[in-house]
Formats: sequence, structure tokens, C-alpha cells
Amino acid sequence: MKTKSLVGLLVITLVTVTSCNQMKNSTLKIGAVKLVTPTDTASYALGVNMASNVKNMGMEEINLQVFAKAFQDVYASEKLQITEAESNPILQAYFSKLMEKKAASSLAEGQTWLAENGKKTGVKTTASGLQYEVMREGTGPKPTATSKVKVHYHGTTTDGKVFDSSVDRGQPVEFPLNGVIPGWTEGVQLMSVGSKYKFYIPGNLAYGARPPQESGIAPNATLIFEVELLEILPETDQKIVK
Repeated sequence: MKTKSLVGLLVITLVTVTSCNQMKNSTLKIGAVKLVTPTDTASYALGVNMASNVKNMGMEEINLQVFAKAFQDVYASEKLQITEAESNPILQAYFSKLMEKKAASSLAEGQTWLAENGKKTGVKTTASGLQYEVMREGTGPKPTATSKVKVHYHGTTTDGKVFDSSVDRGQPVEFPLNGVIPGWTEGVQLMSVGSKYKFYIPGNLAYGARPPQESGIAPNATLIFEVELLEILPETDQKIVK
């Protein structure tokens, strides 16, 4: 990512937390606003955009007054206490540390959760740490690591939040097993066509410390997927294991 793009994203990030958390902790209060002019509407939309990104970045504390002062100084062409060039490494270091802390916390929480989940009847754990349970066993062939498959799936976090679901969209998806997260690559190979399994995927077998932006998935988060293997798609160079 280019430096300028990162700065833009981090600025957007800052605004979000400003809106969400500082409202609770700061004496600075902002009353109701009316969106009358196009500028009003665009300004509010910018705030929503910034706040959403900052919230996803996990920033939990911000000084709203300092933030607003910096914003004002830039627009008024006042002397800046921190220049734009200086702000970039400051933000990079701050958010890098923030993400590391969040990733470590999420990893520990996931390990504790999986340790308890693995004790449940019907839950099996593989050598890699992947957990799964059979919801319905099929009778068809099994795919290999390079097979292209057609599946239905429903993905949630351990607290039940849905982050992705082909079931909700009503449209199965197709993809090669060597092009997805490791937990999927390993897990779907255990399935016969017609099966439906539930996978409990540790962070290191899911998206790791860098989940997709705007996915709502925390770094190193343990994920849960209900997967139904509908079909192994024909490819001239793939083998089907029976």
C-alpha cells in the first residue's frame, strides 16, 4: 500500500473512533445536525466513512478535541504541530502496535475457546488444530487439495456474528481448494460430496493477523463455518479420491 493511501486510510480511521468512543469519554458534545445542503450531506457521509474504517481498525481511544484542532489547522493553513510527512510514520507505528495487541488478544481468546469446544461430543481435532463435526455424511467422492468445488457455506465468529454466507445470499460458490484459507483446504478434503460439516478454524488456519478489510473479522480470530459440499467440478488435471 502506498504511503499516501495509508495516511488517507488512517485519517479515516481516526475519525471513526472520534465519533464512537470519544462521545462517551469526552466533555465535548455534538448535538443533532440537519443535512440541508450538498456540503452537509457530503460532510456527514465523510464522517460515516471515516468512522466505519476507524472502528474496523480497532482504535478504542482518541482525543476528539485534538483531532478537531488538527483538522481545523490544515483547513485554515495554520502552522502544524505535526506535518503531514511526520504524521505518516507516527500513524504507522501506532496502528501497527494496536493491531499487534489486538491480534495477540484475539489469538489467546481463540485458543481458550477451542480448548473448551474440543471437549464437546462429536467434535474432532486434526493434527493441525482444525476442529470439525459431521452434520451430515455424504456418499460421494472426496476432493483433493487442487480440486475445484461447489459449496454452500455459512461463516460466523465464535460469538455468532455472521460475516459471510452463501446460504444467506442463496447462491453457492465455486473455487479451487488451493486458493482458499488453509482450514478450508484441509477441511473440505475430509468431506464426501453430499456431506455437511461444521469447521472450527483457528486463526492461524484462517486469515491470521491480516483479515480482509471491512470483513469485521478480528486479527487471528477463530472462525466457524458450516460447509455443504455440493459438487466436485470436472477438471482434466485433477484426481478424485473415492
